[in-house]
Amino acid sequence: MQYSSELIQTMRQALETVMASVPAHQSVFGLKAAVAECILKAAAQGHTSYDGLVTSASDQVQAIISMLT
Repeated sequence: MQYSSELIQTMRQALETVMASVPAHQSVFGLKAAVAECILKAAAQGHTSYDGLVTSASDQVQAIISMLT
């Protein structure tokens, strides 16, 4: 799937926002990649707004952390 440069920038910003909200003691190896994958899946499903991407990823952070630990 191809994304516009604007959407790619929005996805990057969403990733950085979500990662900044994760406390340091919960930032496990592989978390950023898994959150990025979550953002990509959300974009593929049509969630292309910054807020939508942040919400989609934020909702999954705790589940991702649990899977990775």
